[in-house]
Amino acid sequence: MLELEKGVDILTEVGGITSIDAARKLFQEKLDQEHVAKLGKIKNEQALLKIANAIALCQPDSVYITTGSPQDMRDIQRMSIEKGEESPLAMKDHTIHFDLPEEQGRIVDRTFYIVNPGEPVSVLAKKTLRDDALAYIRQHMTGIMKGKTMIVGFFSRGPAGARMALPALEITSSTYVMHSADILYRHVYERFDEQVKCSGRFLTNVHSEGPNRPEDLPNARVYMDRSWLTTFSMFCTYAGNTLLLKKGNHRFAVDLATYFGKGEELSEHMFITGIKDKKSGLVTWFAGAAPSGCGKTTTAMAGSGFVGDDLAQMWIAEDGTVRAINPEQGIFGIVADVNREGDPFLMKCLREEGTEVIWTNVLIDEKKVPHWTGNGEEHPDKGVNFQGEWTKGKKDASGKGILISHPNARCTLRNVAIANYDETSGESPEGVVVKVITYSGRDSDTMPPVWVGKTSDDGVMIGASIVSAATATEVGAKGVRRQPWANAPFIPGPLADNMRAQFAFYGNARLTKKGRPILAGLNFFLTDEARGGNSPKLLGEKRDVKVWLTWLAKYANGEVEAIETAIGFIPKYDDLKRLFSSIIDKQYPRKLYDRQFSIYVDMIQARIDLQREAFSKDETVPGTLYTVYDEWSKGLAALKEKCGSVATPDQLIEVNKPAQAVGC
Repeated sequence: MLELEKGVDILTEVGGITSIDAARKLFQEKLDQEHVAKLGKIKNEQALLKIANAIALCQPDSVYITTGSPQDMRDIQRMSIEKGEESPLAMKDHTIHFDLPEEQGRIVDRTFYIVNPGEPVSVLAKKTLRDDALAYIRQHMTGIMKGKTMIVGFFSRGPAGARMALPALEITSSTYVMHSADILYRHVYERFDEQVKCSGRFLTNVHSEGPNRPEDLPNARVYMDRSWLTTFSMFCTYAGNTLLLKKGNHRFAVDLATYFGKGEELSEHMFITGIKDKKSGLVTWFAGAAPSGCGKTTTAMAGSGFVGDDLAQMWIAEDGTVRAINPEQGIFGIVADVNREGDPFLMKCLREEGTEVIWTNVLIDEKKVPHWTGNGEEHPDKGVNFQGEWTKGKKDASGKGILISHPNARCTLRNVAIANYDETSGESPEGVVVKVITYSGRDSDTMPPVWVGKTSDDGVMIGASIVSAATATEVGAKGVRRQPWANAPFIPGPLADNMRAQFAFYGNARLTKKGRPILAGLNFFLTDEARGGNSPKLLGEKRDVKVWLTWLAKYANGEVEAIETAIGFIPKYDDLKRLFSSIIDKQYPRKLYDRQFSIYVDMIQARIDLQREAFSKDETVPGTLYTVYDEWSKGLAALKEKCGSVATPDQLIEVNKPAQAVGC
């Protein structure tokens, strides 16, 4: 069980400010009168002490308090350009930021949870003892902002007033980081005290890029103090390492839901999107998990009205439904393969005037226009990208060709700029009613494009069984990796604790029959060669996701039937054929359906064995895990006995007929 406020508060210890009088004296010394007046409107003394100690630790030359006003946000953007952290592009309100070539993703090897003696953390995480973190922060962050301006912002992770919205302080010397926060999060300067009172707590984030030189990167660290809900980040700029309102604070939100949510709250690495029925007008809301780089933003944008592309705070409401809010108000999305065919709404923002966009690590041509891999456009022969001057055919030191943009290159923009954003739902403190939960990875050879768990426990295990090819979001990551719930890198405590919370949440007796969501798997990455072909190309295309989501919406609302398999329910061909035609005006051959939805028994069993072996290393995992895996394995064995290693949908229908029917 996590204990809050246990052990020494490192920020207070190194800052040395313990009284509100000392804090206010420091403000008078470090802030000009305009910013003293701004800070004077914040009455929460604990927040003021956090800010004072950050100033005392980092020793900036000046302090800028941003209220989130249009003028303050314009100031931040201007400061970032003047400082050189961003450069203006040809299109109005478009800027480019380059991270160091050696820091193009999350520095997982230098990211640590600060723990007290004997405190367990996830087996997938790194940890450091509180005393060691204290010594490192004292040594490396003392005076780190000398010659710089500290910027302090007051934000909410979620619409103000929502049950699971968390207020947070963002304290940084990076104008790029604060500019990103302006776009991605809701300023609550005017309501900060009220939000803290409502939530009962606030989160604190302290960051400085320092000199921002390659030689400083070995000293870069991201520390997350679970007990005091405080993050420290130093000598880095990539937003995943520095904008701790995002994945750093998501980790704290996971902790709070897991250990204090009482089986009625979850914090997930999920998109939120809605599918609207053309005839009835009914919107079915989805929340879906996928590891970074596995199509999560594309899936979110496929909705007729989306709310978020990355994170979700979920709870069980008084009416017995699952509600969800997006902690963010914008997207920090991977741009690789974003194009007009698959992402028309996003491309309109990126290629037409009217949207404020921060680009990172793409190619900028001589006309100051950004370009990226997979955009479906003609590329220039030269420009500047994440590693400096670039020309067509350029190779790195190992002789490998350098892409025009880094695979983890990003665009940052507000949701309201995107045409299919549902602002009313997205900004409602009540959240949206979630009817479908999806889990997907980057699975080239095993699972079908879509299937539904038979029970809520089965659904939790679909999420626990995600696998994915490694992506560019983590520096140094390689190979195929297990990705439980696509959230495992952001689960601070033992995975078993989070699994219990999942079983408790989706199995909660307070969920009504209509309010209980279905839980399903999605797989957009099944290849031709995995189903008897010779090509590594996908069995399908990006736009097919609209059909899979529409089918799930109809299944959740009782409008279509499904075929039962050992691992869950799959669609019937006639339903999909009709939806492909009506939703995306595409023919859907029966032969393709059979290839996509046949059950490859041995491959699925091998996947179960892989997961079982991995989870068995943790003796504390709930027994329900093995119960579900045993049930799947038993069903697969029976299916193999009747149909062999591959069971087609027609064979599955035969197997499901009454006992007197002939088998396969």
